[in-house]
Amino acid sequence: MNKDFWSVPQDDDAAMMVRPVGREVPRSARPVNFLATSDATAMIERCPGTASLLPKLIDALRRQEVDQPGVLFDITEVPEQDRDLITQTLGEGEVQGEAVLPFGVRVQIQEAVMAGVWRLRFTDSTDRLVGDYIEVASIPAVVQQACSALPASFGHGPAPEGAMNVMPLLAEIADRAGRHQSGDPAHVITFSLFPMTSQDMEFLQATLGNGPVQLTSRGYGTCRVVSTGVRNVWSVQFHNTMGAIILNTLEICAIPAVALAAKEDFGDSAIRLGEIEEAYFK
Repeated sequence: MNKDFWSVPQDDDAAMMVRPVGREVPRSARPVNFLATSDATAMIERCPGTASLLPKLIDALRRQEVDQPGVLFDITEVPEQDRDLITQTLGEGEVQGEAVLPFGVRVQIQEAVMAGVWRLRFTDSTDRLVGDYIEVASIPAVVQQACSALPASFGHGPAPEGAMNVMPLLAEIADRAGRHQSGDPAHVITFSLFPMTSQDMEFLQATLGNGPVQLTSRGYGTCRVVSTGVRNVWSVQFHNTMGAIILNTLEICAIPAVALAAKEDFGDSAIRLGEIEEAYFK
């Protein structure tokens, strides 16, 4: 297993870049809240679209359930200054990443400071912005959409010389992935619980392949969630603040829980966004 994330071959055109693991930014170095500045006051007066969007987001958050489809808001045609203000208002939360769709479309994913609110920017093969959305959901629908075309089964050749446990592990993955159903609990394989040689890990990576989604969750340390080339099979790696892996797993599930907004997040985010609206937009 690559020490940073599920590896992508150097010549793979579909390689995705995410921010490198870094230490927590010191509080003294964090930017001042833009909404509290005089520039923001003038900008808010010029951007009625943002003020009209906030109550819709708040209402969507109050209604949203974990297992229900999300609510999408298209801001592609919103004036650029309004979109800039929306960016400043929502901020950047703990989860970010990228999904690759067919025909060269890439989606940049950024959770807002309010969990369960996501900013999605769609770009084509020339990096031209073709869509800009906000979604209220546990996870953006595009994550599941990107993985939906992946095969549920896989084949492999004989074990390489020096392998120890990769063959029974592949049998377990194939069995669990093949019969996974929506709503099933995650089946977690923790590599530290049994010995794996470098040949085991290389063969495992080569067999499962690379998928279309990478997500990074930053809280206390960093968690990388990366889809493999097999549907419902994910690499989930937890790093400490120094960038060292402290937990290395495969999860067989629809989406790993660490990337999902929880039920209580929606209510908390509705309250927080309501406070922002009351303080700065009324």
